[in-house]
Amino acid sequence: MPCSSCHTTIPELTPLGRLFKLNGYTATGITQITSQGGPQISGLNINTWLPLSAFIQLSNTVTNKRQPGSQNGNYEFPQAASIFLAGAYATHFGSFVQVTYEAQGDHFSWDNTDIRYANRTKFAGKELIYGVTFNNNPTVEDLWSSTPAWGFPWVSTDVAPSPAAATLVDGTLGEDVAGLGGYAMWNNHLYGAVTGYRSEHIGGSQPNSGLASDGSAFGFNIRGVAPYWRLAWQQTRGNNYLMVGTYGMHVATTPGAITGPQDFYTDVAADFQYERIFPNLHNDLLTVHGTYIHESSDLIATFGASGSTLANHTLNTLRADAVYHFGNKYALTFGGFGTTGTTDPLLFPQADVSGSATGNPKFRGFIANASYWPVQNIQLGLQYTGYTTFNGGGTNYDGAGRKASDNNSLYMVLWFVF
Repeated sequence: MPCSSCHTTIPELTPLGRLFKLNGYTATGITQITSQGGPQISGLNINTWLPLSAFIQLSNTVTNKRQPGSQNGNYEFPQAASIFLAGAYATHFGSFVQVTYEAQGDHFSWDNTDIRYANRTKFAGKELIYGVTFNNNPTVEDLWSSTPAWGFPWVSTDVAPSPAAATLVDGTLGEDVAGLGGYAMWNNHLYGAVTGYRSEHIGGSQPNSGLASDGSAFGFNIRGVAPYWRLAWQQTRGNNYLMVGTYGMHVATTPGAITGPQDFYTDVAADFQYERIFPNLHNDLLTVHGTYIHESSDLIATFGASGSTLANHTLNTLRADAVYHFGNKYALTFGGFGTTGTTDPLLFPQADVSGSATGNPKFRGFIANASYWPVQNIQLGLQYTGYTTFNGGGTNYDGAGRKASDNNSLYMVLWFVF
């Protein structure tokens, strides 16, 4: 199948792409090697080829003002390169497994992974697709691009400064946990999922001691199991599609250790995704995504270790974006984002560029993107990120004279997918 069958723009999924993922990354019509099983003989249904793919990203980033002691206009050749095992292994079993090389780390490492078993039956006279997921990033198993793992921006610079604050469910635990869960879609409308996560530190000692192999401490060590939940409803009417949903997570963690005082986090979120096809305009497509995340935390361990001035904190994140696809050759995207939270000078300390002079985690900004596909597996993208507030301020936010707008960036990327 062509790329556009499953993706509007990578990684955003089409309805067929969502169904493919829901069914455990399996599809019919694939040539298989089969062997009939018996009472004491295992059967076999395996594809005649492995579903391997890869991508390479080349990029250049220019910030409005260079960071101290560094050059501006940074090329990365490559920024990243990934190898995927993405598709079916056998009947009912498939995966999305990603291993990524990043230029700054100069090595390959385990990336987003979602291994699935899927099947279908009837419930209350309607089709029920159900399955089991084993994954390493809360929201990576999701079908939509409104949740953090696959949300906009689809690709971004790793050169420009990033805000200091983020909720746990918003990528903080990505590739640092392992979770086993179940999911189901009833009547192609109601979707639900529950996953329990444990810490699984890449580069950490085994059994888990809360320490990396170099002796440094991991910031999050989950006590017991951290539950993640997801509930969504989708509806199609004519050329319009709408999904509304909620998701969240509760985590108890001992920072830097596996015993002792604990920090507690509860994230509760709402999201939506809207799509409209324009048949009279060559089937152009408008997609709109949005999410709101509220995090409440009780930082007993951090406060006791003098890592914060307060024990109770909140973070609130709001993001929305709209993408207009001119067929599958061009796309224009505009999105806004913002986070507010509890001011804490110890938790968000002063530091050049990355810190906050006031301890306020607030940031606000926008992203504009223009993308072009000369062919379906090559993307040229131009992306501008602008900040009106960064780490609590618009001017002199870090106490060293840097403005929020100094971190505005122009990012150019060339993306090859094979």
